[in-house]
Amino acid sequence: MKNKAGIILAILLPLQYIAIKIISGYPQFIETWYSLGFYPVISRLMRIPLGILPFSLGDLLYTFFIVSVIRWIALRINTRFRNPKKWIIQVFAVASIIYGCFHVFWGLNYYRLPLHKTLKIKNDYTTEKLVLLTTTLISKSNEVHRELVNNDSILVPYDFKKGEILKTTIHGFDYLSKDYPQLTYNGKSLKRSIFSIPLTYMGFNGYLNPLTNEAQVNTQIVNYKIPTTASHEIGHQLGFAKENEANFIACLATMNHPDPYFRYSGLTFALRYCLNELYIRDKTQADKLAATINPGIKENYKEVRDFWLRHTNPFEPIFQYGYSGFLKANNQQDGMKSYSYVVALLVNYYEDVENAF
Repeated sequence: MKNKAGIILAILLPLQYIAIKIISGYPQFIETWYSLGFYPVISRLMRIPLGILPFSLGDLLYTFFIVSVIRWIALRINTRFRNPKKWIIQVFAVASIIYGCFHVFWGLNYYRLPLHKTLKIKNDYTTEKLVLLTTTLISKSNEVHRELVNNDSILVPYDFKKGEILKTTIHGFDYLSKDYPQLTYNGKSLKRSIFSIPLTYMGFNGYLNPLTNEAQVNTQIVNYKIPTTASHEIGHQLGFAKENEANFIACLATMNHPDPYFRYSGLTFALRYCLNELYIRDKTQADKLAATINPGIKENYKEVRDFWLRHTNPFEPIFQYGYSGFLKANNQQDGMKSYSYVVALLVNYYEDVENAF
């Protein structure tokens, strides 16, 4: 990178930051011109050719970047950080490129209209409505559980190849697109992450690469969680950047899936959200309803909990704290803990859509 070009790029970094702060105050403009205009075009242009690749180009780019950073640090140490003017400009120039690409290719979606406005549903609810939805989810979950194992005390086994689960995930969006064209999934690019093992020890189920628009799924996690995780990452690909909104989309795509294993995964995923919220509002009622859940469903919950307990490490809270800080910096004030909004969307979706589940 020539010095003059580096200086220009470095100067652009604070200017980009100011521009993003200004434009973030106009969610309707972002919704119309970026999220529903420019972004669907650029995202499909990335996903269609990259979806053909059997591996993740984004993961390889991250690997190259990590190696380059390590090499750059080693060179600075070797030269005892001499000529700081030159390397400080390099740092700001590279940061400027990454910051700009991140927002152009995907990041502006953080500042679009809230999902409830996009889907034209309400975002508030009463405890009574929450109890009604939780009761319904328990009934539906118990019903599908018995359909799959014919025994209310054992967990549902997911004896599928992980690649098969990823391919089947897409069918849930075929259903959603009939009622919500915004959730039409064109240009499939859903892949197993080569970083699945480190992602596991960092405490993450998957991620979207904003520079290639490839959805990466941590396939080390238990199969029972892959349907909702993969659907969550597709939600990000469709331009819904916020974690709570992607979780709601994951619920819809799996609860309405033609495959009962996916419906079970989605129903029990939504049920956990509702029970967690109900425990905050009315613990007595929550305990009463929790007692009606099939023991086998609780075994699936335990399977997930045990998996993460086996992979905890002292550094995981640091990764989680860092990611939560990233979310807060990108218009998600609750960070990773934003359950209430997901529940609000579920309650109002169930109320507005007849035979929702």
